Formats: sequence, structure tokens, C-alpha cells
Amino acid sequence: MPARFELNGVFLSGPTYKVGLMLALAGEPFDYVHVNLMAGEHKQPAYLARQRYGQVPLLVDRNNGRHLCQSAAILEYLADTLGKFGGATLDERLQAREWLYWDFDRLAPSIYRSRGIRAGFFKGGEETLELCATNAALALKTLDRHLSGSNWIVGENATIADIDIYGVLVYAADAAVDLAPYADVTAWVKRLEALPGFRRPTDLLPPQSRAAA
Repeated sequence: MPARFELNGVFLSGPTYKVGLMLALAGEPFDYVHVNLMAGEHKQPAYLARQRYGQVPLLVDRNNGRHLCQSAAILEYLADTLGKFGGATLDERLQAREWLYWDFDRLAPSIYRSRGIRAGFFKGGEETLELCATNAALALKTLDRHLSGSNWIVGENATIADIDIYGVLVYAADAAVDLAPYADVTAWVKRLEALPGFRRPTDLLPPQSRAAA
């Protein structure tokens, strides 16, 4: 029997990793379908019929036939559907959502863009890289200050806010961003990596399609 979830994505994609990490931490096996962006598979009618934006990731819930787009929205869906990592109260759920939006606005653009430029996927010169570094530092100072005296970003346990933001910071080294100056952030990273089911991108997402183990 196929797994309940089918994750379509690219092994180098941070947003794809966020969804895969959520599933791994929740103990949910998933079938992985590699989308060949170089060949334009994400712009073909068959894919666009399921992922309206022509992007990755795409998550299919085979229990109800839903096709879900955008990593933050998928994390919220999985938290609701699986009853895990959503926050213990309504206030925590709202705060977790707030941090998802903060990440998209303040942290992810600088890390992902710098990483992409350095890997040759995006165009950009030193001026752009310097701006990315400045913005990343500002965001990390905010996060470090927030984590002072707290184990997790929201509440007493890990939530989708932690999963979402970790899915950016796991690529910090690729973006030439040093986390060492941010003691509370680095301690938080170690806590998340110690959670049962945790797997790094290279262990979780293969460069080709793979059925659930």
C-alpha cells in the first residue's frame, strides 16, 4: 500500500525540506517524487493541474485527494491533520503562524538568495551578497533575542515555527552565514536536531524519486 503522503520536490529545495522534515518528525513515511526543474517538469500542464504556481513543493494527501502548495501552508495543514507541532493552545498556534510569516519576510530571503547566488542558481554580485548578509544578521539578532531563556520559539515544545525556521538555517553555511555569534540560536538548533525522527536534508531528500521505506 502506498504511503498516505506524496511529496513532490527537489532535493536542493529548502521549502521541500521543511515539509519532509515535518513528516519525518511526525513519524509519517512519504513517497518522494523528484521534479526535474531543469527539464521544465514544473511548468507542464500535468504538474500545473496539481500545483497551480508551478513550484515545489507539492504535497498530495492520498486520504482525501488534496493537493497542497506553499511550504508554510502545508506545515499548517499537517499540524492540523496530524495533531502534531501545532501548538498547545490557540494563542500558540497564532504565534507559530506569525513566525512563519516573519521567516518568509525577514530571514528566508537573505539565506536562500545568498545560497542560490553562491551555488550559481541565481544572479547577483557582491552588493547583493552584502545586503543578504546584513539582513540575515538583523533577523538572527531578533531570533536570538527571542530565544533567550526559551527552549522553543513558541511554547514549551517544538512547533511548526521551529521546523519552518530550521529549514532555512540548516543552509546558513551554504549562504556564508555564521551562526556561532548567536548562542541561543545555536543551542536551539542542537535541540531541534536531537528530536526523534530528525534527519538532515541529504539524508531525507534523495536526488531521485523514492517510495516510502
